[in-house]
Amino acid sequence: MSGKMIRVNKSKNVLPDRLFFVTLAPYMSLQIGIVGLPNVGKSTLFSAITKQSVDCANFPFCTIDPNVGVVEVPDERLAKLAEISKSKRIVPTTVEFVDIAGLVKGASEGQGLGNTFLSHIRDCDAIAQVLRVFEDPNVIHVDGSIDPERDAETIEIELALADLEIVTKRSQTIEKQLKAGRIKDLDISIVTLQKAKELLEKGIPLRETEWTDEERKSLKQFSLLSLKPMLYVVNINETQIQDGSWKDRVPHLLSKLKCRIIPVCVKMESELASMSDIERQEYLTDLGQDYSGLVRLIVEAYDVLGLVTYLTSGEMETRAWTVVQGTKAPQAAGVIHTDFEKAFIRAEVTGWKDFVQYGEVGCRDKGLTRIEGKEYVMRDGDVCHFRVGV
Repeated sequence: MSGKMIRVNKSKNVLPDRLFFVTLAPYMSLQIGIVGLPNVGKSTLFSAITKQSVDCANFPFCTIDPNVGVVEVPDERLAKLAEISKSKRIVPTTVEFVDIAGLVKGASEGQGLGNTFLSHIRDCDAIAQVLRVFEDPNVIHVDGSIDPERDAETIEIELALADLEIVTKRSQTIEKQLKAGRIKDLDISIVTLQKAKELLEKGIPLRETEWTDEERKSLKQFSLLSLKPMLYVVNINETQIQDGSWKDRVPHLLSKLKCRIIPVCVKMESELASMSDIERQEYLTDLGQDYSGLVRLIVEAYDVLGLVTYLTSGEMETRAWTVVQGTKAPQAAGVIHTDFEKAFIRAEVTGWKDFVQYGEVGCRDKGLTRIEGKEYVMRDGDVCHFRVGV
């Protein structure tokens, strides 16, 4: 028998001091598409997040081909675990951000970049929609005035119309197949598509409706845009950060249940990205902020995907691993190497706080390390040591 070790951890409430740009990893697949109308600050936001320089200009469609960057998900517990284990390196989990061209009314019918824009969104796992609240006469608005809730409605309508076209065509195809008797197992699909069609015709985003696991499985194959998780990034100025007046511009969004809204001063974040750690913290302190809006955005973006991070920690490295909520121990081990899932024996699990306080040996001595089997569901914050067979 041989043992392989793994540690876990993640929480949307734990925020680190620094953000880093990392090279795109070949296994990376978690994408957040940054969308919005032209000139709302999408590309500037992307540049601040990734610390990359991208084209930004005061006219629509400056961004045509999507810019892509990968950022580390902030998690201060990694450093604490690494200190205890005397790890040689730290490997955080990451999220991929995609800066997509500005959308305009009529995109679902080909206006602006139309189908190109929508196809780029379709490849993403979730959407971060940038809404402009700041006033600046030098930066034009495609609709002539600042109204973030109108802008949000414009984008929701275009996503719904694009979905409606797909759902309608697919429903017609399945109905013909069923009548011809060629396919007998599509009843759930046609019922689910009809439900989706009725919602879309009313302008209701599919993400705002409860779906059974079977229905979601049926809809997944269509990559429907309005079903994707949505974050609203409200682009504000420094004054609005301090007095909270931005809330008066998005009352409807704030009243919606489960609506994730992150206020970010994109202009300020762009300046913070070029500062040293000390300068950045002093600047935020002067504004009465503990963390930058970008840190919150990255953590929320990770969380909206319904993910959990477990950690491995040893002398070689302390590392974060990403799994979907509800993942069992063997499948979590398989994220490290597919053979680990097949040869899984057990998981030795320790809470990250106990690990930091007592160390690996101390936790074993105090009975704080649990032995878990194949049915164990991974929890956010677990530090794991997986035992696998030869």
